[in-house]
Amino acid sequence: MQTDSKTYSRLSIVQGDITTQTVDAIVNAANNSLLGGGGVDGAIHRAAGPGLLKECRTLGGCETGSAKITKGYNLPANYVIHTVGPVWQEGANNEDALLAKCYRSCFTLAGKHGIKSIAFPSISTGVYRFPVDRASRIALKEIYHELVTNIKLERVIVICFDNSTFDAYLSAEKELSSKK
Repeated sequence: MQTDSKTYSRLSIVQGDITTQTVDAIVNAANNSLLGGGGVDGAIHRAAGPGLLKECRTLGGCETGSAKITKGYNLPANYVIHTVGPVWQEGANNEDALLAKCYRSCFTLAGKHGIKSIAFPSISTGVYRFPVDRASRIALKEIYHELVTNIKLERVIVICFDNSTFDAYLSAEKELSSKK
């Protein structure tokens, strides 16, 4: 994959709280119902307020690997892009491809809605048990590809909730950037 320094300068990996990000859209690592849950999903629903749940009830859920978009309500972000990552089953059920599809689905919606800045959590690495080292490489490959092919996308932030996730993403970034 060919990348340049401009591509890398448009990507940030930080440890923090995705609900406080001032971007056009944040991504929610949602469950299939889109009606809230634990982890990132619950935090986003709590921070956005009841309007988010009300709108999500109209969406009819979401398939694994797909994404749907709502308003951001009480969040600093204008939109929430909800994507459903795969539950890790030892790699036996196409989990890598489904996780990559989550990122592509989010970028497709971002393009349709003129979104220029987007923040992602580490999709599927919490209660869905996807190995974070593996997930971080998949995520960054998809993000780099989008940054190379979509010049309208100005900024992508990966928000890591804890130290181990942050370290995994930094390590994956170092590994992938050395291959450029």
